Amino acid sequence: MQQPMTVKRPEPKVVDLPFTLQDIREAIPPHCFESSAIKSLAYFFWDIFVISVLYAIAYSLDSWFFWPIFWVMQGTMFWALFVVGHDCGHGSFSRYKWLNNLIGHLSHTPILVPFHGWRISHRTHHKNTGNIDTDESWYPITESKYNEMGWLEKFARFKLVLFLYPLYLFKRSPGRKGSHFDPKSDLFRPSEKWDVLTSTICLIGMVALLGFLTYQFGFLWLLKYYLGPYLVFVIWLDLVTFLHHTDPDVPWYRGKDWYFLKGALSTVDHDYGFINDIHHNIGTHVAHHIFLTMPHYHLKTATEAIKPVLGDYYRKSNYSILEAFIRGYNICHVVPDEGGKVYCESRKF
Repeated sequence: MQQPMTVKRPEPKVVDLPFTLQDIREAIPPHCFESSAIKSLAYFFWDIFVISVLYAIAYSLDSWFFWPIFWVMQGTMFWALFVVGHDCGHGSFSRYKWLNNLIGHLSHTPILVPFHGWRISHRTHHKNTGNIDTDESWYPITESKYNEMGWLEKFARFKLVLFLYPLYLFKRSPGRKGSHFDPKSDLFRPSEKWDVLTSTICLIGMVALLGFLTYQFGFLWLLKYYLGPYLVFVIWLDLVTFLHHTDPDVPWYRGKDWYFLKGALSTVDHDYGFINDIHHNIGTHVAHHIFLTMPHYHLKTATEAIKPVLGDYYRKSNYSILEAFIRGYNICHVVPDEGGKVYCESRKF
């Protein structure tokens, strides 16, 4: 006799926050959810202007006393330009999709970021923040996965954390497969094929341009004008992303213990001092994760508005950037294989 088919229903989520998403939204002034194409474009053109001025100064001086200073300054501006493209990827740059895509490519292609490939994987990260099993960016390694990793993989994952972004674009993170350049990757839907190809073609064009200029002016030109700033940009990107999501005091969730708002609150605000304005206040990350379509120039106002609602659930680091990085670097290596709510633990190898 044929057994009746049983349907496995998902377990209900454990809702244990004393407020809702609507409670948080109502605390924020309505204008914070509105984007201005003119204001956003002003930030974009300002970054381009500063980058151009720095290139002009470097070309004029052409001094090895200045080149390292230039690399730090220009790499920081590359990072600021990335943040502008970040707004485009979230649709918070403007209400116009074509403008978001255009400025997104103009911001990201020169710094070798595939706009649509990154935009889509970043969307996955925001939808699954704080979920050990489905988050896309800087999720912790489980104990069992850690034990399976070879020495070289552990060394790259835990010792070279500030240099991993280019590798992530090609290989993703441990336990994930796919490339940000391949439309057949698990990262993407079939309908996103041409978006991914468009960004990949733009990136190939940028690499070809750099290759041509290197052929014309030599490898030293490439080092001085591009590789130096690019390396600083990669360090900034990895550092900021690491700090937002890697902290011994921040919980990670599994299964029914995770839902969007709890995951969104598993991030940390950081104060970067005078860099805050330069990189468009990306350190105000909690409000951004709750309302990802909010323009960056409203995040500070929104953050102050939601603090009374969030109470102790609002997290801002009291450590300096260096101290916070060292804590995460030394402690946040693995999480237990089991448990609905877990914290990072340290391991030595």
